[in-house]
Amino acid sequence: MPDRLSRLTALLQKRILILDGAMGTMIQRHKLSEADYRGERFKDWPSDLKGNNDLLVLTNPGVIRGIHEQYLEAGADIIETNTFNGNRLSQADYGLQDYTADIVTAAAQLARAAADKYSALTPEQPRFVAGVLGPTSKTASISPDVNDPGARNTHFDELIAVYAEATRALLAGDVDLIMIETIFDTLNAKAAAFAVDVVFEEDGIVLPVMISGTITDASGRTLSGQTVEAFYNSLRHVRPISIGLNCALGPDALRPHVEDMARVSEFCTSFHPNAGLPNEMGEYDMGPEEMAGHVGEWAESGFINIVGGCCGSTPEHIRAIAAAVAGKPPRRPKVPDHRMHLSGLEAFTI
Repeated sequence: MPDRLSRLTALLQKRILILDGAMGTMIQRHKLSEADYRGERFKDWPSDLKGNNDLLVLTNPGVIRGIHEQYLEAGADIIETNTFNGNRLSQADYGLQDYTADIVTAAAQLARAAADKYSALTPEQPRFVAGVLGPTSKTASISPDVNDPGARNTHFDELIAVYAEATRALLAGDVDLIMIETIFDTLNAKAAAFAVDVVFEEDGIVLPVMISGTITDASGRTLSGQTVEAFYNSLRHVRPISIGLNCALGPDALRPHVEDMARVSEFCTSFHPNAGLPNEMGEYDMGPEEMAGHVGEWAESGFINIVGGCCGSTPEHIRAIAAAVAGKPPRRPKVPDHRMHLSGLEAFTI
C-alpha cells in the first residue's frame, strides 16, 4: 500500500488524473430485474430489492466488475467503489442494514481486483481504488418537515457510528483512499471526516481522503446553504488530498463553481459533473465530445487535478475526457496564506 500511495502522489504532480464515470447509468443499461437484484442469497427477502445497486456486489458481482473494467479500459486512473448507499442508514430502506459491512467490503474487493488487473496490464499507468462514503439518505442539519424547522431524522453521533462502520468495511477490502462524496449537508460530511479520523487512529492506518461537495442548483450553494468557499473553509481542516464538486449540474453550469474552488483550494481539486441536466425522461443528453470540450477548457484554464463524470456519464465520456486533458498540466494548489478562514453560509476571512 505505501508504494501505491507514493505513486498516486507523484502522479498528481505530473498530470491530470482521470476518475471513472457513473455507476448507476451503466447498471441501468443492463435492465436488471427484481430477480437479478435478489440473486440466490436474497430470493426470499420480504421487501423489494430492485434499485439497491450496492447489493449487486453480492448478488450479481459480474455486472459491477464489468463496469469497473470498462472504465479502466477507457483510461480511468481511479475507480470508485459501488458503495454510494453502502451505509446502515441507506440500507435500512431495504431492511438490509445488518448486511452493510458485507456489501461494502465486497464492493471494495471487486474494485481492487479490477484495478490490480489493469495495473498489471499497464504498469506505466497504475490504477487506484477510492472507497466511497456517500451522503446517506438523512441530513443532520436540515429538517425533513417543512412545518418543524427543528426536526431532524439523524444526528452527529449516529452518523459517526454509521460512517465508521462503512470506513472499516472499505479498509477490509483494501482501498487506496477514502472519498467522501456528493455532500449536500456539510454537517454529514464533517461527521464522515471525523469518523474516518477515528478509525485511522484506532486502527493505526492513514489513507488519503478526497472530499466532493454538490452544488444543488443555479444558486451556487449546497443544499444546506453554503457557497463553494464556505464549504471549502468548513472542511479544509481535514487536509484532504483533493477537494472538489460533483453531481447535480453539467460541466457548463458547474464551470463558475469549478473556478471558485480552484481559486481558494490549497489542495488538489477534483470534479466529476453530470453529463448535462436530465431531460423530461430523466435521461442525460450531453454527449462525450461536448462534455470533453468543457472539461478540456477547465484544464487549459488550470482548474483541475482530478476529473471524471457523474450521472449520465459512460466509458465513452471518460475516454473523451481523458483525451481532452492529455498533455495538459495539472493545477498548482494555492499557497496557504495563513489568514483565518471562517465559514457560515458565506465565507469570512480575517
